[in-house]
Amino acid sequence: MNLVGELAALVTAVCFALTALIFGTASRMVGSQVTNRVRLLFGLVFLGMLNLILFREPLPFSAESSHWMWLSLSGVIGLSLGDAFLFQSYAAVGPRLGSLLLSSAPIFGSAMAWIFFGETLTQLQILGIVLALAGIGGVVWSHKESPNTPHGHTTRGVLFGLLGALGQAAGLVLSKQGMAGSFDPFRASAIRILAATTLTWLLTFVANQASPTLMTLRKSPKAIYLLALGALVGPLLGVSASLLAVQLADVGVASTLIALSPVIVLPISYFVFKEKIGWQSIIGTLLAFAGVAILFLV
Repeated sequence: MNLVGELAALVTAVCFALTALIFGTASRMVGSQVTNRVRLLFGLVFLGMLNLILFREPLPFSAESSHWMWLSLSGVIGLSLGDAFLFQSYAAVGPRLGSLLLSSAPIFGSAMAWIFFGETLTQLQILGIVLALAGIGGVVWSHKESPNTPHGHTTRGVLFGLLGALGQAAGLVLSKQGMAGSFDPFRASAIRILAATTLTWLLTFVANQASPTLMTLRKSPKAIYLLALGALVGPLLGVSASLLAVQLADVGVASTLIALSPVIVLPISYFVFKEKIGWQSIIGTLLAFAGVAILFLV
């Protein structure tokens, strides 16, 4: 048991829940792609300033090449590609369902560990996967589209959410490899977000979307404050806390505690955003969390 690592995992769950709500709102205001591009810039600036204060260098230039390779790959897959899908999911089906789909990331992580590292699953862990998938499926089934929502909107949102979860799972697996030797999580986060920001904005310029991105922000100045706040809570605090949790605590315990984020989103969605939540969604969310807990705690 590592109290610091487990507390870091709980902090991550709270940060990811708040991030889902903040970026979900921003995605509906300026679009998921603009949200992803701008929050990465804010996150890079925030992490650079923090690393400058803590280590007297904005980026870990003194880190070994192996750290840069694994963490850069982790950032591209997890923060650039994975989160791009996740924000599209938030915009399509909302932060509550989007964050629940994200909680399937530990399941993908288990599959990757089985495929690439030969880790086997017990019967109880397989039961956990079944329960988690049943819970997620129940919430998705109970999700009703608005009459004005385009046909197939929910289907695309669910697919994007699952792709986002797959990206996060792959990113964490690669991060574990990149932080070998007790590499500091804040420095690791800086490398990850630098790689993600570089790729995202390179593609933005290639697609001639830099100017449209700025024009969109000018039309929605409130979105800029939301994106800055989301970057502070997500890429700075949440991602760094998740790396600290994975580094200090057992991966299973950390992943289970981080998977609490959709449970945390439920009361916020109900009391703050006045979203109607049926008993099917509540039971499905708790069932999904129970499945994740079984998967990693047995």
